[in-house]
Amino acid sequence: MTVLIGSPGSQVSNTLSSNTLNTPSTFDPNSLNTPSWSVSTARHHMIEQQIRPWGILEPRVLEVLSIIKRELFVQEAQTTLAFSDIQLPILQDHPITKNSAVMLEPRIEARILQAIMPHGKEEVLEVGSGSGYMAALLGYFSKFVTTVELNPAIAEFATVNLNKCRIPNVRVEVGDALQGWKVSSNTSYDLICLSGGVCEVSQALQNQLKVGGKLFVFIGDERLMSATVIRRVSHDYFQQKKLFEALVPSLVDSSVRHSFVF
Repeated sequence: MTVLIGSPGSQVSNTLSSNTLNTPSTFDPNSLNTPSWSVSTARHHMIEQQIRPWGILEPRVLEVLSIIKRELFVQEAQTTLAFSDIQLPILQDHPITKNSAVMLEPRIEARILQAIMPHGKEEVLEVGSGSGYMAALLGYFSKFVTTVELNPAIAEFATVNLNKCRIPNVRVEVGDALQGWKVSSNTSYDLICLSGGVCEVSQALQNQLKVGGKLFVFIGDERLMSATVIRRVSHDYFQQKKLFEALVPSLVDSSVRHSFVF
């Protein structure tokens, strides 16, 4: 299943790039109540009231949040909540638990992107597809993204969302990537993003990083998690840096049939 966002220099579909309010020549007060105005205003408030105050000031991150339409990656009933500072369940009517599949808060997703900011040539692996939104953000700045989801229903939801937005350089695959992905084929990545919490990162997954590559992960349990970047300095040496604390649902391996998170 293949759908792709091109890099920043490529053509982006009108669905993604159109973010302008068409102002009529004669002002109509009722226009303030239209859905397009509501979404545009909510997106602006999300960036200015949630993202910037949390220290996310990278211009490319702020720009892409207006280009990739977050509201297209949620259930239709959740559209009005798409820009809220909350986790949103991906499967409709499923309560959020420690292993739930959720769309993370906008400020968390933006902070992840800023931490591992791709520059256009990277091959990226995401563990936990969720809604597909994080993969879309990564795809905008990367050569290619492979996003792996344990739950087939959620993988299908991500695929539909990515196809809907005409994102060409993201591929959704079904499986468990916590112990590495297609290790036998010697696949390696410039960036790896685990979109949920783990107690520790498997050495097999770390070994799939190219030298100089970075891996983002939330390490800990449901009481305390540290957002961490692991950088492969050399063949045998990995360097860790803790960035901030957060509480997100945990990723699980295939022996426990729960879904990944976004």
